[in-house]
Amino acid sequence: MKPPPLDICTPTAVSEALSLLSEYGTDARLLAGGQSLVPLLNFRLSRPEILIDLNRVAGLSFIKDIGDHLEIGAMTREREIENNDLIGEHAPLLQEATTYIAHLPIRSRGTIGGSLANADPAAEYPAVALALDFVFVAQSVRGERKIKATEFFEDILTTTLQPDEILTKIIVPKIPNNSGTAFVEIARRHGDFALAGAAAQISFKNHHPYEARLSVCGAGPTAIRLLAAEKMILRDGVSQNSIKAAAAAASAAADPMADPHASTSYRRRLIGVVVSRAIAKAAERAGENR
Repeated sequence: MKPPPLDICTPTAVSEALSLLSEYGTDARLLAGGQSLVPLLNFRLSRPEILIDLNRVAGLSFIKDIGDHLEIGAMTREREIENNDLIGEHAPLLQEATTYIAHLPIRSRGTIGGSLANADPAAEYPAVALALDFVFVAQSVRGERKIKATEFFEDILTTTLQPDEILTKIIVPKIPNNSGTAFVEIARRHGDFALAGAAAQISFKNHHPYEARLSVCGAGPTAIRLLAAEKMILRDGVSQNSIKAAAAAASAAADPMADPHASTSYRRRLIGVVVSRAIAKAAERAGENR
C-alpha cells in the first residue's frame, strides 16, 4: 500500500519545525526515523495532511557528558547508542536494551526520541526510561518544559507531549558506582516485539543493595515501574527467596493484554521469569564491579 496524499516540509532548524507544528497542529505528524510512522501511513492508519521531516534539523543528534548525567538528542540513531562509549560506561542498561531493538537496518534509522514518543508498550526504551528516571525535554513556540518519565507515558502509543511540542533531548542519569544492570527479553524471535521484557539496575554498598530500579515492558498499556519488587530487594537483599518474591510481585503488578501471540496469563508468567533473570544478572554484574 501507499501513504495517503500529503505535503512534506523539511525544516533545517528547531525554530522552523516548531513554527510549522504550531501552524498545522493536529493535521501534522513529525517524521524522525520513520520505522513506526511509515508503516502506519502505508496502511492508511495515520492520515496527516502535513509531514514535518526532522532529519535535516541541525542540533537534534548528539550524546553529551554533562557532569552527573548524559544528554542525548532526540534524533540520535539507535545504532549510535548501541556503539557509543559514553553510553556503555555511564548508561549500560540503555545500551544493552538497544541491542534487542528489531534488526540492524531498523536501528540504523530508528531514533531514541521517535521510539520514546511512540510509546509502544512492548518497546524496550520506555521500560529503561522508567527504570532510570529519564527526564524528557520538550519544546514548543511557547517555550521549553521538562517531563519526568513517570509523567510521560499515558497509555498505548500515547504520551503527555502536546500537539505543538517536539521532544528535543533526553536527560539520562549516570549509573552509580558498584552497580550492575541487565535487560532481559523474551520474544518469539530475536528482533520481534517482546512478549515480556525487564530492565534492572541495582547498586550495592557493603554487599547490600541500597538502590534497586526495576521495570517491565509488555506488561500493560504502558511500561511499568516495579516499586513493590524494588522494596523487596532493598529490604531482603538479593537471594533466591527475595528474587522469587520480587518476581511474584512483578507478575501481580502487571496487566498484560492478550493477543494472537500470547494469552494474558502466559504473559504474566513471562514477566515473572524475565524479572527474576534480570535481577540475578544485574546482581552478578555488580559483583564484578565491586
